[in-house]
Amino acid sequence: MNLGLLHNTLLPHYTQTHTPKTISFTFPHNKIPSFTGRKNLVLRVENSCESIGVIEESSVDLNKEVMELNKNLYEHIEPYASGFLKVSDVHTIYWEQSGNPSGYPVVFLHGGPGGGTSPSNRRFFDPEFYRIILFDQRGAGKSTPHACLEENTTWDLIKDIEKLREHFEIPEWQVFGGSWGSTLALAYSQSHPDKVTGIVLRGIFLLRKKEIDWFYEGGAAAIYPDAWEPFRDLIPENERDCFVKAYHKRLNSDDLNTQYEAARAWTKWEMMTAHLLPNEDTIKKGDNDDFSLAFARIENHYFVNKGFFSTDSYLLDNIEKIRHINTVIVQGRYDCCCPMMSAWDLHKAWPEAEFKVVPDAGHSANEPGVAAELVAANEKLKNIIKKL
Repeated sequence: MNLGLLHNTLLPHYTQTHTPKTISFTFPHNKIPSFTGRKNLVLRVENSCESIGVIEESSVDLNKEVMELNKNLYEHIEPYASGFLKVSDVHTIYWEQSGNPSGYPVVFLHGGPGGGTSPSNRRFFDPEFYRIILFDQRGAGKSTPHACLEENTTWDLIKDIEKLREHFEIPEWQVFGGSWGSTLALAYSQSHPDKVTGIVLRGIFLLRKKEIDWFYEGGAAAIYPDAWEPFRDLIPENERDCFVKAYHKRLNSDDLNTQYEAARAWTKWEMMTAHLLPNEDTIKKGDNDDFSLAFARIENHYFVNKGFFSTDSYLLDNIEKIRHINTVIVQGRYDCCCPMMSAWDLHKAWPEAEFKVVPDAGHSANEPGVAAELVAANEKLKNIIKKL
């Protein structure tokens, strides 16, 4: 681990949480190889239960290896280091590192926005190969101040990712993001394509008006009317022309109880629709006022402001900047939070990226089929790196 900057902002907060196990993988001459700019593998759209068709356009031969990839989540591990980094006069973000301190760096971008990270996020990565970096975005998780909307935009988060990379003196890294994390991963990669060596995306969310309208203005209600009605009924009929604005009013009320009530309703609506089959542990998150307030307030803040993008199609319009980066897109067929239309639009705009459709899954990264494909995606990128 590089501790070169510990004497600056990090030192007062630095925590050594456990001694990492013996390192079994190191890069030659302590160099981190890059495959940025290499020709990509072009793979056809496929179903996870089908065989994989590969059009080979690079010197990396994955035809045989694709069928042998590990798809099992790795064992639970603990961070070997954690701490806080002050990124502005207002915000301080929590970070942690796990896996191999000398391994290939990968940064995990959580969903929401406002969702924060969890220990299970580490399990998608081979801990002997990867140096796994998780952090809580502004206002979320352990970052402070909690649920704060001030100086909290997509562009602020992109700056934070860069500050974290520079803090650890990492020249370039792999990026992994799901749901809102896929939005942020695309925006970050388009802003800093020279710093990104590979991308894994899940549950594609491009933050377009039609996506917001689908989930918050009645589209998904056709599938989940029982979950929708409590969300709807919190808002008086004369304010139901725009639920996002109506909730914005309540989530920013001067009365904390009003904020909590709105936050619980907002969060439960999303948690009840996040899995193909109901997941009680996920749904219970809506009862946690601490989690719900950050989740609902920050999500709503970003959605009211249209992701702080200049146009509705901003991310699709800037695909050319990252077309050369090896990327895997994983999408649950029955994702009601981030419906497949967005992943399909991204696939059409970016056919060079591998597109995996999981036929028996919804939105959550923790559904078995989605988790398996996410692990496999990281294994594919790992194999490319090893061959360089």
